[in-house]
Amino acid sequence: MSGERHRLDVWLWHARCVRTRSAAADLVRAGHVRLNGARVSAPAQPVRLGDVLTVALAGRVRLMKVTGFSERRGDAQAARETYLDLSEPLEGGEGASEGKH
Repeated sequence: MSGERHRLDVWLWHARCVRTRSAAADLVRAGHVRLNGARVSAPAQPVRLGDVLTVALAGRVRLMKVTGFSERRGDAQAARETYLDLSEPLEGGEGASEGKH
């Protein structure tokens, strides 16, 4: 199963980083995504288990390790099971709203 891979834009959408698949593709094309440290611009770039994604979105940088794939976009809990969040925690607690200014 180590050979399993998915398109980057689909994975970002299934992981609920963005609301739509086209928004995921636009994010990649705009250069806001790095795969294992290298900037990618092709939404069809394959991602594999163990890959690390750096995603710049909404004024925040998220570091995510790919731990799984899903066949369809599920709820937030299902999305969280597809990655390990390696990002630094926000100052002042876990709530995202606390770190926004």
